[in-house]
Amino acid sequence: MLYLNAASRAVFVVFAASGFAFASWAARLPAVRDHLGLSEYQMGFLLLTAAVGSVAAIPLSGLIVQRIGTARTVLTFAVVMTSGVALAGFGAYWGQDLTVRGGMILMGVGAGVWDAAMNLEGAAVEKQLGRSIMPTYHAGFSFGTVLGAGVGAGVAFLGVPLQWHLVGTGVVALGSVILSARYFLPESAVSDAGVPGEGTADHPDMYADPASSTPSDAAHTGLRGMLGAWREPRTLAIGLVVLAAALTEGVANDWVGLAVVDGFGVTNGTGAVGLAVFLVFMTVMRLAGTRAIDRFGRVTMLRVTMVLAIVGVAIFALVPWLWLALVGVALWGMGAALGFPMGMSASSDDPERAPMRLAAASTIGYGAFFIGPPLIGFLADHTGYRLAVLVLAVPTILGLAVSAAIREPAAEPATSR
Repeated sequence: MLYLNAASRAVFVVFAASGFAFASWAARLPAVRDHLGLSEYQMGFLLLTAAVGSVAAIPLSGLIVQRIGTARTVLTFAVVMTSGVALAGFGAYWGQDLTVRGGMILMGVGAGVWDAAMNLEGAAVEKQLGRSIMPTYHAGFSFGTVLGAGVGAGVAFLGVPLQWHLVGTGVVALGSVILSARYFLPESAVSDAGVPGEGTADHPDMYADPASSTPSDAAHTGLRGMLGAWREPRTLAIGLVVLAAALTEGVANDWVGLAVVDGFGVTNGTGAVGLAVFLVFMTVMRLAGTRAIDRFGRVTMLRVTMVLAIVGVAIFALVPWLWLALVGVALWGMGAALGFPMGMSASSDDPERAPMRLAAASTIGYGAFFIGPPLIGFLADHTGYRLAVLVLAVPTILGLAVSAAIREPAAEPATSR
């Protein structure tokens, strides 16, 4: 049990490191814009660069994990992401647009595969623990984003050069991953959750040969397995749930602050408070959601939270009072909290097929980063930012329609002896 607790703590730290690296870059985007002299329209297209890298790489994440294992995958692509963050920082300082875009592609590739691999590890730990814990790991990501944004704001205020801040960010994030990934479950335990693999009980070896856990059914591995996952109706439905959840969360991260400022004529600081309200309530819900999922089940909690999201978005978009709009933001944050982690758990219900299914569902979900920024920006030109976010009701309702796809697998009946 000690090795399992160590693995759980390691997964939490790796999620937090990912959030920290992402938010540290996001917090310095105003400086990037100033160094490059980009307009708002040009910045929107710049932000899509990382999404290109992620969506191109995530479909291959299942193949990579099966080839080198989750620990090596997380570590390798943490290196890719943090290198991309540093390169983009230096590119912005030098005023080299192409260098920034190259760094952002590396960021997207690294972040996407890192995300898929750490979710797969989290799902394996969750199965061995026998209780829902994936939302807690995603709360770790949220903690990391809050810390990264806070540090980023602090160093910007102190005038720390952009490139050195981002190099320091990469060192901290990568160091955390190096220290934590060695405590991941043995690869045989990831591919066959519930059966610990080789290694000592308290200190499993991250460098165990993943080939020892290769599934016996070749249909679930390699290119054939990857393509097969895309033909499974349940996997595609889970992907739609993840897409709805990612849009609900991503649109808030991108636009809530600006919508508060634009919609109520308040200061940028008040806009930041609006985003903080969203992040705090999302994080709290993720921490509380673990027990709620165990008690009421995934489907019930998904439906409850999606309804909360719809109600929260509607309140935020339509009411004339700022205090009530912030209540809507709080409900929106609670509603956005559980869909993504439950989708990751559902796509990993069968450990043998988990890498390919999770890669497919994640790829669909990451489509939100293509859809969200240009869609909200286009609608906001005609309706204003607050009314534009009402479009989130459409994917959320679609997610509700297929919510049964994430139902937990039926428990196997006990056999008499």
